[in-house]
Amino acid sequence: MVGPGTHDERGAPHGDSSTGAGAVAVVVAGGATPDLEALGRLGGPDTIVVAADSGADHALAAGLTIDVVVGDLDSIDPSVLGELERRATRIERHPVDKDATDLELAIDVAVRAGATSVIVVAGHGGRVDQSVANAFVLASPRWAGVRMHAVLDSARISVVHGPGAVTFDGAPGDVVTLLPIHGHATGVRCVGLEYPLHGEDLDAGTTRGVSNVMLDRSATVSIDGGTLLVIRPGPEFPTDGGDT
Repeated sequence: MVGPGTHDERGAPHGDSSTGAGAVAVVVAGGATPDLEALGRLGGPDTIVVAADSGADHALAAGLTIDVVVGDLDSIDPSVLGELERRATRIERHPVDKDATDLELAIDVAVRAGATSVIVVAGHGGRVDQSVANAFVLASPRWAGVRMHAVLDSARISVVHGPGAVTFDGAPGDVVTLLPIHGHATGVRCVGLEYPLHGEDLDAGTTRGVSNVMLDRSATVSIDGGTLLVIRPGPEFPTDGGDT
């Protein structure tokens, strides 16, 4: 894995021309159907596509070529599973009674396959607990060396582990929320947001970082330590899966 550093929301290190060293993975979860046209644009010839259970239904409908299907396979369309088996797609079947969600297992598969940038696409389909659990999984310390981004329901999320930073695109007036997770985030700095931070700490449980606003078409958030979720409400997908 690569070490923490500044990167853009598409998974590429910001201002780094040596981005070809890492693989990009798109992990598609089950649940609510995402924007299939936008999901299809995340694919590419060198992109690893991992489907978590019925995420395979969404991935195929979006025209993606699936590399691995993982999970207990209790919700995937049987005809889709049969088609993937005929294509000799790699399938990792787990028992229904397990200690991790299908999404967590799928992210683990992507990272073990060599991905250093991961974009997760997931919806909760009415399960708020699933959405919260997904956010915690994205920010897991075990993947601190992975550039992790997600489209969860109608929000775009980037995970920043300290020391590190993320630069992301948007539009003036877009809302940006900064949430510390798994503890305090220290030395938080913002460039391009209406309410800047200049090395302040955000304590666990604070709402101080809620509803900041973009001033231009890009912004950067960096931290010295801890883990931060950078959340931008809106259904837009990243433009691609990252530079490979």
